[in-house]
Amino acid sequence: MREQKLTTPVSKEILANLACGDEVLISGRIYTARDAAHKAMLKMAQEGEKLPFDPRGAIIYFAGPSPAPPGFPIGSCGPTTSSRMDPFTKTMFELGIAAQLGKGPRGKEVIQTLVDFGGVYLVALGGAGALLAEKVKKARLLAFPELGPEAVYELEVENFPAIVAIDSKGNNIFKN
Repeated sequence: MREQKLTTPVSKEILANLACGDEVLISGRIYTARDAAHKAMLKMAQEGEKLPFDPRGAIIYFAGPSPAPPGFPIGSCGPTTSSRMDPFTKTMFELGIAAQLGKGPRGKEVIQTLVDFGGVYLVALGGAGALLAEKVKKARLLAFPELGPEAVYELEVENFPAIVAIDSKGNNIFKN
């Protein structure tokens, strides 16, 4: 295990050097999206519309942040179960994302997609949403405000901690 710093957008070359079990500290912009936002973005892509953010090299964080208390950019923002996003994963990587960030294991199709596209799956510590929120320096609503906490947010993060759960070669922390 190594500790590595990632700055978004992330290149395929950087991803290729990450190994299953590596600890990463993410800085830059990441984008939240859960089930409903993925469905909406999939529809946009199918209709030839641009996504609410540039997907090239992006990290999508499976989270639904709580409202920001006074003086803070965001409330608690822990990861949600990633397997619910499995049906959308291939399309998102086809659109150019670099990585997904959530919690829990992923299906075989997702692992194959990561290998095919040179992507990685990162996990954040579940139950630590308040601690993770401390790493968020700015938050901005980008799309789908009607979805409430499931809207797409752009989070500017600094040293946001995660672990490489599945690397670009298909090595899987849940199977090792």
